[in-house]
Amino acid sequence: MALREIVRMGHPVLRAPAEPVPASAMRSPAFARLVDDMIETMREADGVGLAAPQVGIGWRLFVYEAAGTGSDAIPLRVAVNPVLEPEPGDPVEDWEGCLSIPDLRGLVPRHPAVRLRALDRHGEPYERRVEGFEARIAQHENDHLDGVLFLDRMTSLRSLAFLEEWHRFLVGAAGGRAERPE
Repeated sequence: MALREIVRMGHPVLRAPAEPVPASAMRSPAFARLVDDMIETMREADGVGLAAPQVGIGWRLFVYEAAGTGSDAIPLRVAVNPVLEPEPGDPVEDWEGCLSIPDLRGLVPRHPAVRLRALDRHGEPYERRVEGFEARIAQHENDHLDGVLFLDRMTSLRSLAFLEEWHRFLVGAAGGRAERPE
């Protein structure tokens, strides 16, 4: 495994719709390495998600996981050629950041629950309903596959904050709650 460079806002791959991962590519050792590299890169960067465009690959692929205890933990997931469908419910605003837009946070509205249909890293289809923080992560990462950044989803830029000030003034004011898909 190897760490991949995380491209930043301004790189054209982040604004282009990603292509489906071909079935033939999924069976290759290079694809397995890419998935492993993305997982290692996400973990090393202290992120909770990473999409292939963020490492310069224009494929519809993302990985995510969140450390935690009990029901707060989100196990490692690999989503190849994902499709997300919103479940009923009004959008909920919460804080997000992005590894491709380092040091910024903002309030982003997201569906509280979505149905995720995808292939796993071995090409096996799966479907699951995800909600809460996991739904937020899946939507954030899926947006990367459509060339959309969290800034595009913000209803107002008034909440946009640098990470240091976000920790100092906003997280403290919110009682330490800091959910931040990256």
